Amino acid sequence: MLFKLIVSVVLGALIGFIAGKLMETKDNGFIVNAIIGIAGGFIGGLIGNLLGIGNGWIMSIILSIVGACLLIFVLRKIFNH
Repeated sequence: MLFKLIVSVVLGALIGFIAGKLMETKDNGFIVNAIIGIAGGFIGGLIGNLLGIGNGWIMSIILSIVGACLLIFVLRKIFNH
């Protein structure tokens, strides 16, 4: 149980880092990247379920990155007047 949680946080941070580089954000640090990546995984999972895709771990990672990029885009629109 604890191992899965640690893996999820580390993968979330990696996904947040990748999304940050794709969206050209400033360096946010491990915790912010982890939050963005985990939230992006949730958003990507919702998108995958709506579109009927997401089978396999590679597609899950891609959808998580897409979800994290979408989250960064929305946050930019909300907080950058």
